[in-house]
Amino acid sequence: MKNLDGSQIAQVNKAIDKVSQNPLPTTEGGYGHPLGGKLAGNFKIKLKASGIRIVYRLVRIETKMIVVIVGMRADDEVYIDAEQRLAKHGYI
Repeated sequence: MKNLDGSQIAQVNKAIDKVSQNPLPTTEGGYGHPLGGKLAGNFKIKLKASGIRIVYRLVRIETKMIVVIVGMRADDEVYIDAEQRLAKHGYI
C-alpha cells in the first residue's frame, strides 16, 4: 500500500472494511470472489475504477481475514506476487 496515494488508500480501506463484514465466498452469501489455479482458496476484491486488486485468504478456524496483497492489476502482477507470498508462508 506504500505505493498508493491517499485517495487510493481510503478506497482500499473502505473495501476491506466492507468485505470483512462478510468475507465468505459469494456462493455462501458473502462478498468473496474466489480465485482459481494456484490461488484457489483465496479471494479477490476488485476496485474496478482504480484498477486495484486485493487478494485475501479467509481463515475460518480463527474467524479472521488475512489480506495477502494490495496492488495494481498490471499484467496480473498482483496475482503473481500473491502466489509467491502465499507459497512463502506455506499456504500453497
